[in-house]
Amino acid sequence: MEEEGRQHDIILRKNFIESVFVYKRWRTVADNFTPARLVTFHTEHKLLLRAHSEKHYRILGRITAGAGTLNPDEFLYAYQENLMSCMRLKPTVQKHVNVLMHIMGHFKKQLSKDEKQELLEVIDSFKNQHIPLIVPIALLNHYVRKYDEYLAKQHYLNPHPTELKLRNHA
Repeated sequence: MEEEGRQHDIILRKNFIESVFVYKRWRTVADNFTPARLVTFHTEHKLLLRAHSEKHYRILGRITAGAGTLNPDEFLYAYQENLMSCMRLKPTVQKHVNVLMHIMGHFKKQLSKDEKQELLEVIDSFKNQHIPLIVPIALLNHYVRKYDEYLAKQHYLNPHPTELKLRNHA
């Protein structure tokens, strides 16, 4: 839980709210656990987890791989502990840039040279903190709708309701 005063810090507030939505989705999986549901959860949160911590993403991947072999209670505890530890770490601009570039890589064959250049410029503007994260996300969401069904399921692109406008700050 975040203290009320800390909620005025936009970065902490974004991170807290994002964690709440991840936890809500996690509880849905944990309450009706099957290894297949876990794999789906982990797959759909891959990029979001990577934006918080590559290390935790890899640990969670190893836990997911062993889901069918562990005691379910031990497994659920281990996954949840590592998931929430991951979500407590704040994404940095550089971590976001890494994820954005990873997403861009999914479109290397579909995008024209000009589209790739535009996307690189937008990501660079975000990296230099001239524009908010929502700008490259909106452009990538446009390409996702056109070209990539897999990415459409990634919660990184839509981690919480758009109405919260949490990604609208540079």
